Order: sequence, then structure tokens, then C-alpha cells
Amino acid sequence: MNKMKVVFAAIVIAAISVEIRAQVGKSLGVVDVNTVAEKELATFPNMTAAIAKALVAKRPFMSITDVNAFLLGQGLTQAQANEFYGKAFVHINLNTATAAEIMLVPNAGKRMAHEFDEYRPWRSYAQFDKEIGKYVGAEATSKLAQYTFIPINANTATDEILMTIPGANAALVAKIKAGRPYKDGAAIEAAIAKGSTAAEAKRVARFLVP
Repeated sequence: MNKMKVVFAAIVIAAISVEIRAQVGKSLGVVDVNTVAEKELATFPNMTAAIAKALVAKRPFMSITDVNAFLLGQGLTQAQANEFYGKAFVHINLNTATAAEIMLVPNAGKRMAHEFDEYRPWRSYAQFDKEIGKYVGAEATSKLAQYTFIPINANTATDEILMTIPGANAALVAKIKAGRPYKDGAAIEAAIAKGSTAAEAKRVARFLVP
């Protein structure tokens, strides 16, 4: 009986460990396009005050490919847009991102588009560090991670994990926790929409799963 309890405890600890690592990749200087201030945006590579203002008016963007289309529409070349992504980005979901999204991550390229897909489903950044680190090393892996997220369980995530969502604050965390338990993504979005816009609720909800 005691042996069974030990085994069960080990399983619980392992599950908690995985949950803790399901979050938004730690920034090493890259900010979120949807939450960074307009004044700061205007200082980034190839930005102008006019483009920064138009970008803010267009937010929120649900994918980096949408941002890319916007920037090209503003007259930037792809090379100029890529330089901008060294400073600002829309995080990609490691488990669902398309090859087109992954290819916009600085220094990802076709190889990472393949590797990101091959190791799905991603459950933790420990897994990401191990698998991607085999190809590019620890430093480059950390730089890639900051452009990504592993979906967070809205029903069990700690305050600390929920605070990794770009733009999160205590009020948002409290709102997410107040809506528990969630049965599906629509319920998560509806809870976040209370006191917020539908677009902003959708932006936040993309980081969460029931």
C-alpha cells in the first residue's frame, strides 16, 4: 500500500512539473506586438511613427502571419519585416503553428519548421530544450523559445504561469480563475470577454486550453 502511495505521489509531481512548464516562452528581449506601447514600437527596426500608429489601431493580431501581411502592406520588404521580428513578435503555438508561422521566427528556417512539427505534442519547455537543443545548442534554443508558447491549462495553471501571458495582470488572472472549471475554448473566451472586448478575449484565449 505504501509503495502504491509513493508511485501515485510521483505521478502527481510529474504532472505538476509538466504543467509548470506549459507557458509562454521566456523573453530574452523580444516583446509582444499586441501589448507593446506605440511609442516603443516606433523605435524598432524599420518602423515609423505612422506605421506604429497604424499597427496599434489594427491590433490585436491573432498570428504573426497577419502581422507580416500588414507590414508588407505598409511597404516594408520581407527582409525589413524579418529585422523587426528581432524585437517584436506574436507568439506561435508550438503544437499548432503552421510552417509559414514558424518560418517567420528569426533563425528558425526550414529545419526548425520540420523539427517543431516532428516532436509534437510539446508538453514542456524541458522537452523543447532537450529536443531542439540537440540541433542548435542551449543558447539558440532559448532564443527560439521566446517566440513560442505551449498552451496553458486554464483550469489548473498557477497565478505565476497565467502571468506569462503577454499583457497579463492580477485582474486578468483573477478573471480566468473565477470562470473555472472550463469545458471548452468558447467558455474560456466568454469568461475573459467580461469587462473586455471580444477581440482582446480572443487574443488571450489563444494561450489557453481547458
